Amino acid sequence: MKLVKYVFSICLIALAIYGCAQDDDNTNFVDDVPAPTNVAVNLVVTQDNTGLVTLTPLAQGVTSFNIDFGDGSDVASTVQPGIDIEHVYLEGIYQATITAIGINGLTTTLIQEVAVSFNAPENLVVTIENDAAVSRQVNVTASADFAMSFEVDFGIVGTEPIMTNIGETISFSYDVAGTYTVLVTAFSAAIETTTFTEEFVVTEILQPLTAAPIPAFRADSDVISMFSNLYDLDVNVSSWRSEWSTSVLTDLQIEGNDTKFYADADFVGVEFYGDDAVNATQMDAFHLDFWSVNATTFRIKLVDLGVGTEAEIVFEDLPQNEWVSIDIPMSDFTDAGMTSISSIQQLIFSGLPTGTFDFFIDNVYFYRAPGDVPEGLEGTWRMAPVAGSLGIGPAVGDVSFFSCDADCVELRACYYDDTYVFGSDGSFSNDLGTESWIEGWQGGGDSCGAPVAPHDGSNPATYIYDETAGTVTLNGIGAYIGLAKANNQGELPAVAVPSSIIYNVSLTGPNAMDVNIDIGGGVYWQYKLVRDGVTANPLSGTWQMAPEAGALGIGPAVGDVSFFSCDVDCVVLRACYYDDNYVFGTDGSFTNDLGAESWIEGWQGGTDSCGTPVAPHDGSNPATYVYNQAAGTITLNGAGSYIGLAKANNQGELPAVALPAAITYNVTFVDANTMNVNIDIGGGVFWQYKLVKI
Repeated sequence: MKLVKYVFSICLIALAIYGCAQDDDNTNFVDDVPAPTNVAVNLVVTQDNTGLVTLTPLAQGVTSFNIDFGDGSDVASTVQPGIDIEHVYLEGIYQATITAIGINGLTTTLIQEVAVSFNAPENLVVTIENDAAVSRQVNVTASADFAMSFEVDFGIVGTEPIMTNIGETISFSYDVAGTYTVLVTAFSAAIETTTFTEEFVVTEILQPLTAAPIPAFRADSDVISMFSNLYDLDVNVSSWRSEWSTSVLTDLQIEGNDTKFYADADFVGVEFYGDDAVNATQMDAFHLDFWSVNATTFRIKLVDLGVGTEAEIVFEDLPQNEWVSIDIPMSDFTDAGMTSISSIQQLIFSGLPTGTFDFFIDNVYFYRAPGDVPEGLEGTWRMAPVAGSLGIGPAVGDVSFFSCDADCVELRACYYDDTYVFGSDGSFSNDLGTESWIEGWQGGGDSCGAPVAPHDGSNPATYIYDETAGTVTLNGIGAYIGLAKANNQGELPAVAVPSSIIYNVSLTGPNAMDVNIDIGGGVYWQYKLVRDGVTANPLSGTWQMAPEAGALGIGPAVGDVSFFSCDVDCVVLRACYYDDNYVFGTDGSFTNDLGAESWIEGWQGGTDSCGTPVAPHDGSNPATYVYNQAAGTITLNGAGSYIGLAKANNQGELPAVALPAAITYNVTFVDANTMNVNIDIGGGVFWQYKLVKI
């Protein structure tokens, strides 16, 4: 029989603490380790009227247990996690006390009822349900009078029954949906048992429960979109299921996102003829999000009918029951024999099992790296609608006096839609629409209101951009960038309205710039602007671990790095690690750029010291990323790509788990140049990183 409690979690917490100890010889962090959590005990009683009970204590963050059996007998001390303890009870109901002891002596106590009865279990009630979120997973609970435990035989030959305490839940995942004979046996201390049998239908979850990932941020000019809620439609597809297709097409929405579902597919033809033919000669790749419950092979074919050429890319063993983002370089099609991509008019899907595989698709488009952008400042700009894009502080890059956070951005939506228009003829205008954020000194109520002259765009203005000096000069009373009150002499109304203002500017990307102005006394108002035509991607650029104490740590909760935190001495020791670069491309590419050295741990063959990067965690494999702003997540796709630590992933820590093909991190932006990243490695243990943009 198998136990279903917390063995895996125990291993994870032990590995985390051991790894931290290996990471740093300073063990002061042990003092801050919290008391054990998730204390439990598994009870198994022999069915021979002897009252022999086996107790198996378990917990997270535990080094040993004390067990008071509750019947006046001696306490069992220093019991190791996962070790079975046998004890003979007389018939009766007892309150056993399980005390879990942590590495630093902190304890957590559990009171567990132990009901020993020599009567066979009675009134057995069993609930068997398909899990609502996991395909082919069945959950079983049971209750009964006089019973101490129950086990479930899930009807699979060669699979052992699973046992747990009465009243708890046993879960089991089937390989194939269908009808199975589920046998539940309830145990007391009596020789007799009580059973329950049901022919249970195990079901598939036949569609995604969540929408496809939000695509990478791209300018519409760099995308040829066939189907996506994010990008403007460029191709009017005449048929998403041609007459010669073998499948059933259903259009549906998942979490409000338009999605296409093909059932019982063999091959599917998508047609877009004539003026809607795609000229992909300027595109770098083809993208598709794919989800299937049963596909073992998936093929994507492009057909150029202009010259009669085609090529097919085959994917084997794609993950099932999850969204997979597929990005195919156009060079893969041409390398496969496609002689032209200037008049693509058909897209063909096929796969295995033939005629019976079901799949969902979303976000079908061609794309390229950012294309040409206007020279200099020409174009329409607005404040980047992200936390930290508006702030003030004692130095450029420091907005510690005030920073407009996410709630502030939402509150000031009437301000974040203001535009700053730099004409190709040197003209400049503030276009505030019908409302902007009107402060008290303007007669407003620090709320949305009608723009107030002269800062309402009514006066003509010009600009001069000095690229060498990194400045832009606005000439015209009332013309401004960022805030109307901030100028070179100070802040209105304490100073006169200037006829000219000089700002310091730096272009941080083809369509992004940082602006600052010293209002006097070394106080800087600072703004981050984006040019219209693109969606601001706060990730794009090069990031490093913040070279400060606490930027790297692990603990039992986000914001808590009490298990281990890299202090000042640790930062100095690991300088070869803190200069590692995490590069997020505007084209959705991701790269670990570690240079000649990084911090190489023992599991990588290193000596917990600086050394040569080790594959696949050396940036040698190509990788991409998807930033889901709504969910606050970053997903890296590519074996060996990582943020923070190579070993930490969603399944646990290497080498105890398999190398993942993708890792999802949680991310929050402190400001435009600082982000906090965390990942739950299992059992509620979080590695946490603070990164800064360089």
